[in-house]
Amino acid sequence: MPSKSFRIVVLSGDGIGPEVVAEAVKVLKVLFPEGSDVELKLEEHIFGGCAIEKLGEPLPKSTLDACLTADAILMGSIGGPKWGVDAKVRPEPGLLALRKALGVYANIRPASFASDSLLSLSPLKEHVTKGVDIIVVRELIGGVYFGARQELGASEAEKDLAWDNMAYSVPEVQRITRVAAKIAMAANPPLPIHSVDKANVLATSRLWRKVVTDTLRDEFPAIALDHIFVDNASMQIVANPRKLNGVVLTENLFGDILSDEASVIPGSLGLLPSASLAGAPPSDVSSATFKPTSGLYEPIHGSAPDIAGQGIANPIGTILSAALLLRYSLGLEKQAALIETAVRKVLDAKSAGGLELRTRDLGGEVRTTEMGDAIAGVVRQML
Repeated sequence: MPSKSFRIVVLSGDGIGPEVVAEAVKVLKVLFPEGSDVELKLEEHIFGGCAIEKLGEPLPKSTLDACLTADAILMGSIGGPKWGVDAKVRPEPGLLALRKALGVYANIRPASFASDSLLSLSPLKEHVTKGVDIIVVRELIGGVYFGARQELGASEAEKDLAWDNMAYSVPEVQRITRVAAKIAMAANPPLPIHSVDKANVLATSRLWRKVVTDTLRDEFPAIALDHIFVDNASMQIVANPRKLNGVVLTENLFGDILSDEASVIPGSLGLLPSASLAGAPPSDVSSATFKPTSGLYEPIHGSAPDIAGQGIANPIGTILSAALLLRYSLGLEKQAALIETAVRKVLDAKSAGGLELRTRDLGGEVRTTEMGDAIAGVVRQML
């Protein structure tokens, strides 16, 4: 009998989602074979555009109920041209509703090189990108994406006007600041925190800056803090990204944009994972006091409908998302680190013909399943 058992909901989604999620599941099954001390109960549920096609809504009640009672959720990407901005029912509101229902207010997106062998693939010069190690911590269920809004034509009195309301409260900023601080404190010495806002223009940013400053001063005095305007931060990511090494802390809209910009530094969106958490991770996930926190884990890339079904998508971002799931939601640090090491070994290895193992986005010809097989094989060897 396993000493620990966890229930993981798998939402494969749309486009390349099913292809890359299948490879992450493959790696997890190798890592936790039948009869091991840890049991992962993986169950598939429908979500996104495929749910709209089948059931008329992106987030069916059965899927939501399963997610609310799961230990963690592994998700692919959703959306596609079938459900564009003019569609009556779109997948994206389902994702926002799922995040809100789960209470996953903290989005964690690392932007670093899985292997130095990828440095030459970055669109930035190698002397600029070498040593970049940025972790973006984004507030995920507040701000303008969740504020009151009016669509064009919704009001007879204001028929030519559309608007969105951006609001933040002191508790919302405090809790995301504490998540950033816990991540910063997990390093020795603690990582610096770069708080990004637009305090010279926005009232919410002035609140943001004050609360971040007060919270870190009173609760985490060992952490170095600086503030940077969002326009300057976006410039630094391109001109001198090492200046932002450490934790970049910001609100929902700015974090959405900056994390995508930073993700291009390693050379491909297909490489990077993300975690969305309902609570702050402990400074030491291997400690006896670890308490699992609900989480939603997914690669940062989209559904890429233009290459769906071709078997050429990069599964590494999804596989590394599974590693984050093990670390933050299940407290399985050793197994999470094993997956990350396996990914690095595969990227550093060469084939029998002397070629590096690279998927199409990285300039190679290795297929999605072949990359998954290679990583799963190294995991099996390391067990």
